[in-house]
Amino acid sequence: MSSFLRQKLDIINNYYICIMALATQIRNRITQLPDGKTFGYDDLRIAKKEYTTAAKALERLQKSGLIKKVSKGVFYKPEQTVFGELTPDYSEMLRPYLFENGKRIAYETGTTLYNRLGLTTQMAFRTKIASRSKRININRGALKADAVKSYAEVTDSNYVILGLLDAFKDIKRIPDSSTGQAIRRLSAILKELDTKQTESLVKYALVYPPRVRALVGAVLQNNGYQGKGLEKLKDSLNPLTSIKLGLKESELPTKSNWYIE
Repeated sequence: MSSFLRQKLDIINNYYICIMALATQIRNRITQLPDGKTFGYDDLRIAKKEYTTAAKALERLQKSGLIKKVSKGVFYKPEQTVFGELTPDYSEMLRPYLFENGKRIAYETGTTLYNRLGLTTQMAFRTKIASRSKRININRGALKADAVKSYAEVTDSNYVILGLLDAFKDIKRIPDSSTGQAIRRLSAILKELDTKQTESLVKYALVYPPRVRALVGAVLQNNGYQGKGLEKLKDSLNPLTSIKLGLKESELPTKSNWYIE
């Protein structure tokens, strides 16, 4: 055998060895994932230069039944029960769209979120996905979502706070809930926040519209909060502009301090 042919065979052998090694790594990582969890290339720690090879390995794993495909680049390991095979729940199916390169870039908002917060009993046919850097629209079977722009860059440490501020912003549009009812529920939620979370709430409220700043300030003050952030919120408001929400004083006793009617 000529040295040229030997070199070619060595290259081919090394290529297949690399493919098999990557396929083994992928299988091992998948077996460590919990059943029902969605995952993508980032979760498997696959380098972009290996995507083509990885795609072939993942295709073989699909054929073997170990994994199933949700959408392009998104898979899950089906959970087997006595009642048959379970698919991931809605939130888990949505999860891959909320992250990019392992970092959170988006969060659920709108009626879907407000239902989870106990602000409404209604369910949404389509959810809303808030992101600062990307428009995320989804229309895949039962998974449907519309993109909205978030008021700040979304991170794992602030998305819960941004969701609460969205509720204040949409307080007059939360289905099956009066403004007074929503205030009572949000007031109870804010009482459960720790000091760091409350400071974060005030910080991000400052980038929201005036009605959000006023409502957050009024609710925090009514809850007995005395942090320095209240002064910042108050100073950000125009005292000559009334915020008309139709709230009774019994529903929010501090409302007049924050130019709310």
